[in-house]
Amino acid sequence: MRVMIDKNYLENHKQIDLRRDYVFLSMIFAFSGFFGFFYETLFYWIDLGYIIKRGMTFGPWVPIYGFGALAILLCPVKLRTSPGTLFVSSAILCGAIEYITGSILFNRFGVRLWDYNTEIWSWGNINGYVCFRSVFFFGLSALFLLYVVCPFFENVANRCNTKTSKIIAVLPGALFLLDFAVNIPLYFSQII
Repeated sequence: MRVMIDKNYLENHKQIDLRRDYVFLSMIFAFSGFFGFFYETLFYWIDLGYIIKRGMTFGPWVPIYGFGALAILLCPVKLRTSPGTLFVSSAILCGAIEYITGSILFNRFGVRLWDYNTEIWSWGNINGYVCFRSVFFFGLSALFLLYVVCPFFENVANRCNTKTSKIIAVLPGALFLLDFAVNIPLYFSQII
């Protein structure tokens, strides 16, 4: 399968409209959560030498990657005008999301889902919540998201009829919410 890169996507893409683009956003959230799960599975296999299940949910997704992707898409267009600007702004934005999320989970709930102090390639880590490798990867992922993934899913969303659009928009979100509602309380009850 040949991957098409739309080099004009950043210049031609307007600000996301939540009312109009819910199908597109749902597909991006689901894909990004799965992409994060795949990335983390691969990274920890390299780091530890064996495969471990990452995340607190049952499904093959890590939600923070989905939220990071949505944050990139919902940020002002001027932060996405060129590959360099996109890379830097996405690295900073997603790094801030990762740091704030890790800090709140640990300081409020006593939960430490990741700790860069214990991993390979963790140069420049700040309190174990964020490191250079993670923000660099977020910047690269944003380029992949906006140059490859978004044009593909936008094309799919534009080709769907109304019934299919509703299914595509609701199904991933419903599965994630169900998984989250069932597994997060179980996860927290085991550690508290």
